[in-house]
Amino acid sequence: MFKTILLPTDGSDLSDKATATAVEFAKLHRAKIVAITVIQPLPLSSMGDGGAVIDSGQFAVKMQEAARGYIDKVAAAARTADIPFEGVISVSHTPYEEIVEAAKKFECDLIMMASHGHKGINKLLLGSQTDKVLAHTTLPVLVLR
Repeated sequence: MFKTILLPTDGSDLSDKATATAVEFAKLHRAKIVAITVIQPLPLSSMGDGGAVIDSGQFAVKMQEAARGYIDKVAAAARTADIPFEGVISVSHTPYEEIVEAAKKFECDLIMMASHGHKGINKLLLGSQTDKVLAHTTLPVLVLR
């Protein structure tokens, strides 16, 4: 039934658990996994006296390295299970939009993603990429807690 699964990953322990579940699910359905990591660019903010200066070039390099590591972990799990795999790294201030667009681009028929389960004020302040994906896609979304 499901042929291509989109798996957003952020390298967290929850994402690692979602990867294990996605691999088992893909094996059952003989499906391909497309993993995506979305890097949020360094926000530009005004600094007063005594603010720390962050080298934006160095930040971008470190974020790309981290993202590559997240994708490589999923690739290794897929390879071990002999599952077709493709990895994508995107840069955006709005990760949910990249996730929804990747699902369209790769003709996915399921998005499988972990939810950090933020509650209360943390959910309000941090937002939920999972909630936003659910609101902006017509595809089935399997949310793993």
